[in-house]
Amino acid sequence: MNQFHADKMKNIALTGHHGSGKTSLAEALLYCAGVSDRHGKIADGTTVCDYDPEEIKRKASITTALAGFQYEDYWLNLLDTPGILDFAGEEISGITAADTVLITVSAKSGVRVGTKKAYATAKALNKATMFAITKIDDKDANFYNVLTELKTVFGPTVCPVVVPVIQDAKIVSYVNLIEMKAYQYDKSGKAVEMEVPSIEMAEKEYRLDGLMTAITEAVAETDEALMEKFFEGEEFTQKELIDGIHNGMNKGLITPVVCTSALTMAGIDMLLKEFELLVPSAKEVNSVQAVSGDDVIELACDNSEPLTALVCKTVADAFVGKMSFLKILSGKISSDMTVINSRTGAEEKIGKLYTLVGKKQIEVKSAEAGDIVVAVKISAGTGDTLCSSNRVVTVEMPAFPNPCYSMAVRAKNQGDESKISSGMQRIIEEDSTLSYIQDKLTKEQILSGLGEQHLEIAVAKLKSKFGAEIKLSVPQVAYRETIRKKVEAEGKHKKQSGGHGQYGHVKIAFEPCVSDELIFEEKIFGGSVPKNYFPAVEKGLQECVKKGVLAGCPVVGLKAILLDGSYHPVDSSEMAFKMAASIAYKDGMRKADPVILEPIHTLHVTAPDDNTGDIMGELNRRRGRVLGMQPVGKGETEITAEVPVREMHDFAMYLRQVTRGMGSFTMELLRYEPLPANLLTEVITAISVANEA
Repeated sequence: MNQFHADKMKNIALTGHHGSGKTSLAEALLYCAGVSDRHGKIADGTTVCDYDPEEIKRKASITTALAGFQYEDYWLNLLDTPGILDFAGEEISGITAADTVLITVSAKSGVRVGTKKAYATAKALNKATMFAITKIDDKDANFYNVLTELKTVFGPTVCPVVVPVIQDAKIVSYVNLIEMKAYQYDKSGKAVEMEVPSIEMAEKEYRLDGLMTAITEAVAETDEALMEKFFEGEEFTQKELIDGIHNGMNKGLITPVVCTSALTMAGIDMLLKEFELLVPSAKEVNSVQAVSGDDVIELACDNSEPLTALVCKTVADAFVGKMSFLKILSGKISSDMTVINSRTGAEEKIGKLYTLVGKKQIEVKSAEAGDIVVAVKISAGTGDTLCSSNRVVTVEMPAFPNPCYSMAVRAKNQGDESKISSGMQRIIEEDSTLSYIQDKLTKEQILSGLGEQHLEIAVAKLKSKFGAEIKLSVPQVAYRETIRKKVEAEGKHKKQSGGHGQYGHVKIAFEPCVSDELIFEEKIFGGSVPKNYFPAVEKGLQECVKKGVLAGCPVVGLKAILLDGSYHPVDSSEMAFKMAASIAYKDGMRKADPVILEPIHTLHVTAPDDNTGDIMGELNRRRGRVLGMQPVGKGETEITAEVPVREMHDFAMYLRQVTRGMGSFTMELLRYEPLPANLLTEVITAISVANEA
């Protein structure tokens, strides 16, 4: 492979809503550029970028795939990202590694939630943007409706570059507005130049002269000299148009729009040409900031600088091992090089380096600033920064969405626990939006992610890659028990069984208090219970509070005061007093008006303004208490509420459905409150069933 410098490298992430044609577009681009010798299809499971068995089975992308190739004098790195909302972390990884974000929009369905989220992420990370209106060949496609929608949603920066000429609801040609040339495509996808039509572009207000005016106005905004020329009524040259759009993309002032059909290959060659002419190179994009101690420095995308590389993504490959996707921000990396992980301070020895074309691995000896390569079998994780020893800096990885949907994990087969643990650890290395922890309160193993499909894929990977099968169930709620009044109870343990007997006798006062742990005191007078048995009484109570008398839940808010008792000089023992304390505990708890406590969390929901009424109604239905609302951005509101955890297990699914994926939320434990009496029997039954299982 030829060595390309940063000014000849272009890194492009393909993003957009699920089903908008990202992978099909990537396939068409690779085929048109001669990288692939066949035009694969998702339905056949033959695409370059969807190669994982789960992707082939589900006919949808679930991971970000890299395809690097040469086109003309440039090296292009395409990053095909998933559009399914459950895999938002993969999209963030792909956009982080890229310099330009190409957002696919179906000519049938138009702007969707995934479109808006991809655009918002690209802008938040200061990336150049571009729209590709796909599936233009479909009988239900309407390019100009979608173009109007793009302008309405994303503003005047949207600028058409390649548009279709439509007659009698059929596309007769495609016009490149920069060249002012028209092309027809034959059945093989080969372009034939034809005369530029003088007719209306569609049945709406779009005409060639109007579209050209829109381009020139957008280009004029990018430079003062061009603005002056525009006001003087002079026409821009083709080079001025290209340079103006190129610079406008890099400054975030212009978002070009092209149209393509991955099925017929129409417009694919022009898109590759726009990549070459319009998309900014790795050298031109804004420099990345890094932290060195208390200083913030700008990293120049230059191979003469010290090495800085960001680990954007991790893959656990069954054959190669751990694969770390590196975006080289500055300097140069090579095989057998020793680098520093700025997070841990540890040295890393770089082994083999690869560039990828889907699952195809092509070994390279080195990579320069601006490139994206894969290092194998290094210990660094996603978000780590690898540096040369003479300049150790840290580059911040964008925040990933927090897991919001959880299920309890149980091994399907006995003895698989160790395989499950190690397998989950590897899967979580791949996906920073997954977590696998033991709940400190319920002791269950909890797998959390961004949705049902997310967890389903994790379970499938665990089985196929690591040979471990698990069952998922709704997690137990960490209920507690407490008492509501002060009582006194007596416990006497007396047993004679030949030889030494057993004798322990205590009187204990139980009362409510504010504490998560048992508070034990003694107020013994006259030595009715010797001091050496006090620890035994306390230990017996500590063992008892692990299970309450209603549903066997841990007891909190309990104070026990040892008041009186008696002992036998021969038969008394620590065990006897432990048993006596246990008897007093059970008797006292039943008389002290016990109650089950349920956890209450603080909930912060961010959602579009149009959905706030539905969400507040749903929270009321789930026994939540809405505390307030406040605007947090353009068209969005944050709702703050207190909610019982028992009612919130499927809230993530509800919120996604009602907001069409635009809503998000966080929850954190606030306090415990008494469970409503009408739910007591149901909860006790559920806990009993769970314990038996």
